[in-house]
Amino acid sequence: MTPRYFRLRIRFLRHRRREVFLAVASFVFIGIGFASLWAASLRLPDLKAFDERRIEQSTKIYDRTGEVLLFDLYGNAQRTVLPIAELSRDIKNATVAIEDAEFYQHRGIKITSIIRAVIANLTSFGFSQGGSTITQQVVKNSLLTNEKTITRKFKEWVLALKLERVLSKEEILAMYLNESPYGGNVYGIEEAGERYFAKHAADLSLAESAYLAALPQAPTYYSPYGNHKDALEERKNLVLQKMLEYGFISQDEFESAAKEEVTFVPAQDRGIRAPHFVFYVREYLENKYGKEAVEGGGLKVTTTIDYDLQAKAEEVVARFAVENEKKFNASNAGMVAIDTRTGQILTMVGSRDYFDTSIDGNYNIALAHRQPGSSFKPFVYAEAIQKGYTPDTIVFDLKTQFSTACRPDDLSKEPPCFSPDNYDNVFRGPVSFREALAQSLNIPSVKVLYLAGISESLRLAKDMGITTLGDAARYGLTLVLGGGEVTLLDMTGAYATFANEGIRNTPVGILKIEDSNGGVLEEYQNHSERVLPENTARTISDLLSDNGARTPAFGESSYLYFPGHDVAAKTGTTNNYRDAWILGYTPSIAVGAWAGNNDNSPMEKKVAGFIVAPMWNAFMQDVVATAPNEVFTKPEYDDPTTLKPILKGLWQGGQEYTVDSLSGKLATDYTPQELRQTKVVGEVHDILYYVDKDNPRGPLPANPQNDPQFAYWEYPVQLWKSAQGISATNAQSIPTSYDDLHRPEYAPLITIMSPTPTASYRPDSRITVQIASQGKFALTKVDYFVNGELVGSSQKSPFSLSFSPNLVKNIATANTLRAVAHDAFSNSAAVDTVFHLRGLE
Repeated sequence: MTPRYFRLRIRFLRHRRREVFLAVASFVFIGIGFASLWAASLRLPDLKAFDERRIEQSTKIYDRTGEVLLFDLYGNAQRTVLPIAELSRDIKNATVAIEDAEFYQHRGIKITSIIRAVIANLTSFGFSQGGSTITQQVVKNSLLTNEKTITRKFKEWVLALKLERVLSKEEILAMYLNESPYGGNVYGIEEAGERYFAKHAADLSLAESAYLAALPQAPTYYSPYGNHKDALEERKNLVLQKMLEYGFISQDEFESAAKEEVTFVPAQDRGIRAPHFVFYVREYLENKYGKEAVEGGGLKVTTTIDYDLQAKAEEVVARFAVENEKKFNASNAGMVAIDTRTGQILTMVGSRDYFDTSIDGNYNIALAHRQPGSSFKPFVYAEAIQKGYTPDTIVFDLKTQFSTACRPDDLSKEPPCFSPDNYDNVFRGPVSFREALAQSLNIPSVKVLYLAGISESLRLAKDMGITTLGDAARYGLTLVLGGGEVTLLDMTGAYATFANEGIRNTPVGILKIEDSNGGVLEEYQNHSERVLPENTARTISDLLSDNGARTPAFGESSYLYFPGHDVAAKTGTTNNYRDAWILGYTPSIAVGAWAGNNDNSPMEKKVAGFIVAPMWNAFMQDVVATAPNEVFTKPEYDDPTTLKPILKGLWQGGQEYTVDSLSGKLATDYTPQELRQTKVVGEVHDILYYVDKDNPRGPLPANPQNDPQFAYWEYPVQLWKSAQGISATNAQSIPTSYDDLHRPEYAPLITIMSPTPTASYRPDSRITVQIASQGKFALTKVDYFVNGELVGSSQKSPFSLSFSPNLVKNIATANTLRAVAHDAFSNSAAVDTVFHLRGLE
């Protein structure tokens, strides 16, 4: 190719590049022109229309029927408009410092913030980042809808620029302060000052101004009446820090305000039902859909609350909490009820009175982190059952040192030692898992935790819905006594998993959310998950509903017992008497209750059975009276012949044998079941002598002393054994001869002499049965059956019986008569004959 060709080629490319540039520039200018025309066509809407738009689009929260209105976010809104001259310098500066530090410098928008927001939105493929100035927030909150579109964002920018031309900075700031939400139905800084501090906005202190400036970004979360007061305190301090940083206050003012103790006035009832639950739902809505959508999106929220049950729960909690304050110094209480098959929250009562400031009633105790005491034990026992232990497994309830940093004979409780007591300071010797759980015995339960494993028990509790526990390294054997912190909502949901036979449903509070046009944004769907084997869950329900097993601790007719109804229950009291719990369930509903003091001060030294169980019982009485009477499915238990003695309730030794209880000789296949008696060679040890804790069904440990807890558990057992006068035996004590009272040839030999198959009788006649017998041993009893129905017994010679056929069910023309004879050593035999009736129609 020649040089001339390259010159022509370069000239051509330059020409094309100029054409492309001109074309692109033309499109850009045209676009700018259209955008300018569109922007010029936008008019500022009527600012006076704010209230009407807000009311029309307020979010409404209903109960599960969709008919009982629990709360209208703007239905009773309180708002007072103040001129800029009546707004204090501190509240204006605090708001600017935390919301828009460059407010007085920009002209409505900040280009750098817009670019940053655009990049963030492009990378996230959404429109969540706003980079909003105070002016933009005024436009967004007062003049536009809440839709998240590019067009709406452009409108916001343009209208913000226009608003800055129409109004002064002070007027815009006044609009922001007069329209902003400050929590609940409170809009505007004047109403906020009145609501929270009983002061006009002009009279607010610097610290009070900082608190209020902290609220608008998340008024539900930061509410001084909610569960996030620590977060509010941190944000208030951030406001003060920003004010100092931007020169709005001096160092002395900062330090003084940071130390100022501010008192919030009591919360007020503004037409709200189930307030703790409503704010629980509102926080969920704001986290998922944003504060703006909740406040002005016109949402209709149908919740899971059964308002009839909620009202009953509120009445019961209020009544009993007042009584408990007088009797037990327990000023507050809470209650949660959950549908076990869906996880839907049916009631949530966070205190005895949301509006009672003397007990900090607005604090939702259902979501508070508290120690659960013994109510945590079922998770540990469930893990042990999964591992291969049984409800009949024996551990010794004896005063025991569990800390290997101390000696086995040192029963100190001072760290690093750990030697817990039972609630009644009684030590019962050998007890089964069933008895230990039902009677809430601490020492056996610590042993069960060691056998089950701390990490494994913690994992199961988390799988079942306990969300607040840390990793296993934070806990020791105190975990089973309630050493962690949990919430009433989580605990009730986890117990619901037991009721639902091991299938977990995360607790939910919402059935449906609809937008202002009736479109469904969200609807309840069942997302269940099996987290516990079915038979294990059934076993725990069997243990927790065994009234006989808990009778020694609670009495035969306790608050945990509902005659004629299957109800499982477990109480819990913390060692320092700061928390009293009860969790219980039927197959269809789980109910948890708590009593204590919000400030964590101790109650009187009474167990939960006295403090919180009566309240729970009063609510459950209504539940069982109105709900279908369902029963728990019984678990399947292992064949005891396949188990080690210690796993089936035999603590006297590890080598077992079965004898005939009459002869004392070894049982045979012919020994009647009711006469078979299992015995063991006397060799008393705690369970670690007989099982490897991680493989309880496996072989006996070759060296049990290798287990670090063995010496600590064995020491008190041997002391107890000596005190009881129990002496060891050996295999020579096992009988060598076999049962010679029960053999096939020793069975009674009987013949039915009358009636005979050839005879017939009238239905109203009396038939006399006569037998003849012979055999090795004398008869003691003969039972008579007609067509399988017992018609009578005879216990003395000649063992005859008379009966009338017309009194026998299922009588027919031809009938089978059976005689079952028993001798003095429980050998038995049966013989049949047939008799006929005439004249039956």
